[in-house]
Amino acid sequence: MTGSVGDEREPPGRLTALLTGAAVDAMRAAGGHAGGVYLRSRAPGMLRLAVLTGLPGPLFQPWWRVHVDRPFPVAEAHRLGVPVVLANATEAMRRHPQLAAGLPFAFGCLCVPVVSGTHAYGVLTVLRPPVDDATRIAAEVERLTLLADELGAALKRFEDEGTAVVWDGGPHCVRPPAGGPAPGQAGRFTWDPATDTVRADEHAHALLGLERGTFPRTLDALARAVTPTGALEMPTLLREAAAGRPPALPVPVHTEHGAPRLLTLWSPDPSRPPAAVSGFLVDPSPGALGDAAADLLPQGVFCVDRLGLVVYANPRAAHLLGVSPRGLLGRSLFDAVPWLNQPACEDHLRAALLTPEPAHFHVRRPPSDAQPFEGDWLSFSVYPGPDRLTCTVVPANRVSDGTGGARAADVPGPDTAAPVYRPIVLAIALTEAVTARQVSEVVMRELLPAFGGNRLAIYLLQDRHLYLAWESGFPKGFLEPFQGVALDARLPGVETLTTGRPLFFDSMRQLAAAYPGIPLDAEEGTRAFLPLIASGRPVGSCILGFDRPRSFGAEDRTVLTALAGLIAHALEKAQRYDTEAALARGLQQALLPRRLSSHPSVETAGRYLPGTEGMEVGGDWYDVVEAGDGLAMVIGDVQGHGVQAAATMGQLRTAVRAFALGDRPPEEVMAGTNHLLIDLDPGQFASCCYVRLDPARGVARVVRAGHPPPLLRSPGGRTRVVDLPGGVVLGVDPRAHYPVTELFLEPGAILALYTDGLVERPGQDIDEGIAALRLALEQAVEPGVRRLAEVADRLTAVARQATDRPDDIALLLAARHGDADAADPARGASRDLL
Repeated sequence: MTGSVGDEREPPGRLTALLTGAAVDAMRAAGGHAGGVYLRSRAPGMLRLAVLTGLPGPLFQPWWRVHVDRPFPVAEAHRLGVPVVLANATEAMRRHPQLAAGLPFAFGCLCVPVVSGTHAYGVLTVLRPPVDDATRIAAEVERLTLLADELGAALKRFEDEGTAVVWDGGPHCVRPPAGGPAPGQAGRFTWDPATDTVRADEHAHALLGLERGTFPRTLDALARAVTPTGALEMPTLLREAAAGRPPALPVPVHTEHGAPRLLTLWSPDPSRPPAAVSGFLVDPSPGALGDAAADLLPQGVFCVDRLGLVVYANPRAAHLLGVSPRGLLGRSLFDAVPWLNQPACEDHLRAALLTPEPAHFHVRRPPSDAQPFEGDWLSFSVYPGPDRLTCTVVPANRVSDGTGGARAADVPGPDTAAPVYRPIVLAIALTEAVTARQVSEVVMRELLPAFGGNRLAIYLLQDRHLYLAWESGFPKGFLEPFQGVALDARLPGVETLTTGRPLFFDSMRQLAAAYPGIPLDAEEGTRAFLPLIASGRPVGSCILGFDRPRSFGAEDRTVLTALAGLIAHALEKAQRYDTEAALARGLQQALLPRRLSSHPSVETAGRYLPGTEGMEVGGDWYDVVEAGDGLAMVIGDVQGHGVQAAATMGQLRTAVRAFALGDRPPEEVMAGTNHLLIDLDPGQFASCCYVRLDPARGVARVVRAGHPPPLLRSPGGRTRVVDLPGGVVLGVDPRAHYPVTELFLEPGAILALYTDGLVERPGQDIDEGIAALRLALEQAVEPGVRRLAEVADRLTAVARQATDRPDDIALLLAARHGDADAADPARGASRDLL
């Protein structure tokens, strides 16, 4: 249940410390249960949780990453640049049902964008107690906004210093400083590195076994008050904290007499290292965190802090959990007791950490030869507190089952389904999936963890054969023999579809007995085969695999069968999407030029990338046309998506081509196209940039209508944004005027025209995207890059690899060669661009 900074791209310590301080301050300012900071990542359109305080990281894992286009409050705050206030769970369900379904508790949510000028860095967020009316927390929202503004200004200074303000790993999870520890439980001290002065309260004296007034006054003296090992660690830890790198988790130390203590450090002002350091010393022994009488209670009692560490456990709790007391104290609960690491337990612990209501649930305890237990089931109760959870655990009551055996009374079946809202989350998530792959990813993310599964295969029906659409968790190559099986094959994945009945096998032996000779992917585990049928039409079949033994109770079977219907409808919709998308892409490709007109002195290259979101095609286009003794180049973007946008694009491309072939002046081409679009009245407008190039003289006459400005790279490599005047978009004003600007293209220069899909990102100013493209063009021509097509590939490489492209992308490049190249067309075609 503990967390840390994620991957190899670990951010600088000062940045982590700054974000940590902001998250803690935000939680305090808004009176919250938990606080965090989301930052942009290197993945386009993706926000990542950088810092989390007040909750164990794994309990918040479903929300570690948020795409800016998703219907979540964090994404909305970043995308729109305004605070998002959800006063209570009712408001959350109305505006953001997927979040409310995933956190079905009484809570409020505040999200404030972190910006500085035109720079959007991320979002400051707090989960807090609910209120009836948002006006009651207006002061908290105002305080949070001020903190977000301060954080934005600090992040801008980081960028100005050359530090990249992005986050690509998991969250840095920190414990919020306690508001006021009870006497004898914890003691506080501070260390000022500037003067090497240590100050402490009386509880810190007692925790180190020192008399009042004798607390060490310097760092070295403080280090000598603990064991030799701690004396070596403590100065390093405090100096790291002063530099903005406090330890994420409590550090165990021991006094000179061997008494265990937990040391927590943080810096109240990490923006100016070396900063003063504050610390807590906590006594994890039973005498400090609970009444010693708890050791004698017949039920188990243990305490977990807000980062999921066990800070107290009586002997009975350790016995029932099957772990020694030493194996519990100071460890993550889920690490110390791995069989508690399941979605149902996470849901209840999350509820207890976010609400004042206690949680009660049952968990099946696995058998153990080393530790005898009274029964198979344990009953847990979790009681929230400001700084920790108090948990009780007892064996579940058992009654006779009438056969001489016993069964648990009022206890759910083995490995029962997660709470009811899990299917709700799946249903909501499936509404956003539009491709078969996205549907499969949703099932993998939402369905399998809820039921404790780890293997998934989805087959789709085509021409009376089943073809594998998705697999995860199965041994490599195991499913290949089942690819394309006919509907007359005697296999459970086939028969579940042909009969329309789900098949459940509580063991692999049971599966082998029902289908003799069938290959098995494991010796142990259970399997469920679900028919995917939508509105009476067969779609395919779904296989769920579980490595752990379990039985499918009546509730499990009902829920899984219902979910199979949801999955089938989503896959049927996805198949329609695939068909319609293929038709739309074909229309788009048919309307784009198959070959660009050429000239001996000019090399051109064009690229088009379709968007990956939604079911409709876009209206981006480009073209190169012979115009008298020169060339005309055009690029445009019709507003909206769909067949209508593509049809309008085709009409505009034809009109521009006709005007260009007549070698009409650029301003007349743009004005004529504008009038045509107004006469057609398709209810759409378009942006456009038109260039008439004289290759012999290198003079380009450029006109644009609401389109992003071109880029011009000189032969020496310097690239600039061509700042030229332009008119309004096409299709709006019949009297619009489009001024013409003349440019000179030296031999070896590259002119770049592009649509906004290449430079526009949600939550980011378009000028930043244009600046990034300018830098990429400046660096794109290197030794060995001899063709303009290679430059075009380099400029679109990141977009090609992105899984999420919210808009279409078009790019058109033109390079002018010298006179010698013009005299020899073959030489001009292969000339090095350097």
